Amino acid sequence: MKKLILLALCACISLGAGAAKKNVKKNKKAKEPVEVVDTVSVDVFSYHFGRANSNGLKGYLAQRMGIDTTYVVDFLKGFEQQTLTEADKREKARLAGIEIRQQVENQVYPGASKQANDSTDILNKALFIQGFRDGFTGENATVTMDSTQTLVKKQLEYYHKVSMEKKYGANRIEGEEFLKANAKKDSVKVTPSGLQYKILTAGTGAIPTKEDKVKVNYEGHLINGTEFDSSYKRNKPVTFPVGQVIPGWTEALCMMPVGSKWMIYVPQELAYKDREQAKIPPFSCLIFTVELLEIEKEAAK
Repeated sequence: MKKLILLALCACISLGAGAAKKNVKKNKKAKEPVEVVDTVSVDVFSYHFGRANSNGLKGYLAQRMGIDTTYVVDFLKGFEQQTLTEADKREKARLAGIEIRQQVENQVYPGASKQANDSTDILNKALFIQGFRDGFTGENATVTMDSTQTLVKKQLEYYHKVSMEKKYGANRIEGEEFLKANAKKDSVKVTPSGLQYKILTAGTGAIPTKEDKVKVNYEGHLINGTEFDSSYKRNKPVTFPVGQVIPGWTEALCMMPVGSKWMIYVPQELAYKDREQAKIPPFSCLIFTVELLEIEKEAAK
């Protein structure tokens, strides 16, 4: 409201100044002075200017401050008082406590509960609220706030893993079984990390490093045969830094001479793990056909 009044005052002051300048210019040209007639007294103007600035106040009190505007008499007592007593300060703090408690009940706790578990409320609400209270007051502090934050982070990670395993663990098991059988094939080689590959075309060019950029053609499938990406179908090879792709790709590319075409079988832990990526479900073992076309050396930094 102060801002609104100040803006209104500035507008009036600017208007008056502009009008005064115009009158000066006119007076220079005019043979006789121009008479400026006041419309109302300053007292009448002051009253109505203040009244105009109160427009919208009830809506502001109700919508922005959450005040029941039927209690106009109580509002006016505070308006006339102007300064806060110690009792008023205590009451203001108490009302803030009520508001924050409502936010904890209706927003903070439901959000935390969903963060811990999407489908089931596993938290103890009473202890959550007690912990919130003690965190604010510093009471019953047996560990530091940093230790509390670390504990919460680790437990949320645990709940996330449990939830993802429940939803998508079958993908991980199917991928492990596929790789176990695939490793027995004569044409398939297995690295210490668990990456598997089969050489379709043996290249004779240079072998890239993690610091290089490479140009490749590729297509990717899930182990059930579903294709999720293909640069061949886009008819456009892709260029990217070797060290900025999934670990399975980085490892394979750092073994491939330019001109090579390999089939690589990437365990989920060397791919996207528990992250869902476009058409790729969490914990998916991935199969890629990769053709290394070119190395683009990075400029020295």
